[in-house]
Amino acid sequence: MSKIRLLVLDVLKPHEPSIMRIATALSDLEGVDGADITVYEIDSKVENVKVTLQGKDIDFAQVKEIMEENGASIHSIDKVSTGAVIVEEAHTHQDT
Repeated sequence: MSKIRLLVLDVLKPHEPSIMRIATALSDLEGVDGADITVYEIDSKVENVKVTLQGKDIDFAQVKEIMEENGASIHSIDKVSTGAVIVEEAHTHQDT
């Protein structure tokens, strides 16, 4: 089975814990080399965030567990890259 190298998630989380706490917990997972969390919408009780993880062997089950432990829910998997290298998305005419 191919290893997950890049994972982009759309996540709904409460205001607390902070994105710094969640990013740190995710980047501490074995197989994750780095984590980036961007807030793109804030409501009175929740935040919508984009979570980007990169590594050599990301374990989605562990990522999901960290999210649930912090009161967050994964809305969708927006991008995934697997294999020996991360392949950049090709731009086509449909993208314009």
